[in-house]
Amino acid sequence: MIGKIKSYDEDTQTGVIKSDEMYYEFHINDWSESVPPIIDSDVLFEDEGETASLVTLIGSYLEHKEAVKSRKIAMALAFFPLTGLFGAHRWYLGYKKIATFQIIVTAITFGAGILWPIIDGVLLLTGNLYEDKQGRPLK
Repeated sequence: MIGKIKSYDEDTQTGVIKSDEMYYEFHINDWSESVPPIIDSDVLFEDEGETASLVTLIGSYLEHKEAVKSRKIAMALAFFPLTGLFGAHRWYLGYKKIATFQIIVTAITFGAGILWPIIDGVLLLTGNLYEDKQGRPLK
């Protein structure tokens, strides 16, 4: 079957794959790749009731992605008031739709959306925002 990884917990080494509106659990022991599972990756798997086995990545996810963008630059853009309010950090990382929405919110609220870039900066700082739009890790 073909599905998409919807979640993966590194602590328990378990995840969930969605295929045709059904959900299948898998364990890292059923993972066939050298790279860890990545959320929203397309996978090929065998279903065994509610569990998945022989889980294998398909498509461009097999290509190793080199870090291109800097986490420090993105954090600086987020925390600096003028660039943060206008979503410069999101533009830098390639998230153009979110950045455009952030500009609209900033314009409508006359800059009252200051909390948004602070939250994004904290997400970058803590590693919860860890890749650019192309799925490449941040340096």
